[in-house]
Amino acid sequence: MAEVLSPDSVASPLSEIRIPDDEFARMRKENLARWPTGAGVDFDAAVDYHKNLPMHKRLAWVMRRADAEGRTLTQPRGGFGTLEMQRELMTTLDREGLADIVPTTTDSYTRNERWEQAQHGIEESKRLGRSMLNGFPMVNYGVEDTRRLIEAIDKPAVMLTGTAMPRLTGEVGYAAGYSGYLGSAIAYTLSYTKEIPIEIGIRNYQYLDRLASMYLEHGVEQHRRQPGFLTGTNIPPCIAIVTAVLDVLLAAAQGVRNYGLELGQTLHLIQDAAAIRVCREMCQEYLTRKGYVDAFTPVTSLHWMGAWPHDDAQSAAIVAYGGTLAAVGGAVSVTTKSLHEAFGIPTPEANAEGLRVTRMAIYMARSIKLDGLPEYEREKEVIRKEVRAVVDKVLEMGDGDAAVGTVRACEAGVLDIPWSPSRSVKGRILPARDADGYLRILNPGDMPFPKEVLDYHEERLRKRAEKDGMPYDHELAVSSVYEISEPLQALAPFPYVQEAAE
Repeated sequence: MAEVLSPDSVASPLSEIRIPDDEFARMRKENLARWPTGAGVDFDAAVDYHKNLPMHKRLAWVMRRADAEGRTLTQPRGGFGTLEMQRELMTTLDREGLADIVPTTTDSYTRNERWEQAQHGIEESKRLGRSMLNGFPMVNYGVEDTRRLIEAIDKPAVMLTGTAMPRLTGEVGYAAGYSGYLGSAIAYTLSYTKEIPIEIGIRNYQYLDRLASMYLEHGVEQHRRQPGFLTGTNIPPCIAIVTAVLDVLLAAAQGVRNYGLELGQTLHLIQDAAAIRVCREMCQEYLTRKGYVDAFTPVTSLHWMGAWPHDDAQSAAIVAYGGTLAAVGGAVSVTTKSLHEAFGIPTPEANAEGLRVTRMAIYMARSIKLDGLPEYEREKEVIRKEVRAVVDKVLEMGDGDAAVGTVRACEAGVLDIPWSPSRSVKGRILPARDADGYLRILNPGDMPFPKEVLDYHEERLRKRAEKDGMPYDHELAVSSVYEISEPLQALAPFPYVQEAAE
């Protein structure tokens, strides 16, 4: 099974320590032999190809430049089941959507390393003339064919793979000319898998990060990015930032120095802006503690990841608001969605429309900042206290080793994720919205948040329960999950009819 690594791959005890060159060479040889297209990966040729790309098609450079200029770049998601369909999508996003970064989302079979089934999906997609896969089967197409996608666009391209098993996809994609890879050990293993142990997820991403650092050693800076949590539910900023800190420490230990951080939006402007600022700040703080003083850690804001309404007008508001949140918060990029999010995979045209809506919102909000606003400064301090308490405990449990500490913390419930499908975490922590729309901690499980912080969360949530006439229990959390997808007449009804009747 894809989840099981060979004895050579797990010969050493788990540690954050950089994979030695000779061991990594053995791992690469074994990995590339797992599917025929692996033979098409020529590292030296790939390095030459990347060095000949224009600078504006190199994502690491583009992210650094945008950060220096205070810009917020746009990047959608998207993938289809054949090369031709994927090429059409990417060119549409590039030219009609004005995307600054062009994506390739891989399909579920590829994410789970079921390449034979992915091949069947390709054939069925060609036969029926429509995509029968929910993404692009990059490994099946291999380096040479996939490179045609890079040649078709005039922007940097990023792999969006949604997997705890990135090793062969990363090899093929980087060799083909993709200059960015979204994915991380903790976030993807605990978001997308049930049975894969967190230790295996960490080892798999240590491979990918070691690969990215090998490119760097040969003069090619690749962009790696941590994806935040994509469980489709409310994730409080502190949980996302704790995992971002641990994931970036794991990547830095393998030699990565260009590592983005992605945060799903809470849809509260002040909380999202505070989270963006604190995420980068906390990552830099812990990187410096470890001696990594040269790591670049830009933050990406991700459009709402919860349930979406079926009404296009409501969806348009969420898309535009997402661009506003990213710009006001100072995110270096924003990952966009479309007005058709509730209906499944959008068409290229709908995807491009979501990009343009977001881009216009960024333009209008480009000069708005919250620095000095008391509520903003207070929220930043609350998040800092939450993050430091958990990260310090995780590192303590690992005797300073982020990999060991993460595994032990997951087992103990010190690191926990709301509604995670993974058996590696306890899943006891519950968030809920307070009366002002902030995401707070309703039940901390066994996570070691300071008492003063938990008291503050409880106070805010009890006010919401009183205001809405609800009991102070798990229903606060459940109602918060589905709130945004409710019909507009339920969310914001005309208030005076009932009042007059009374």
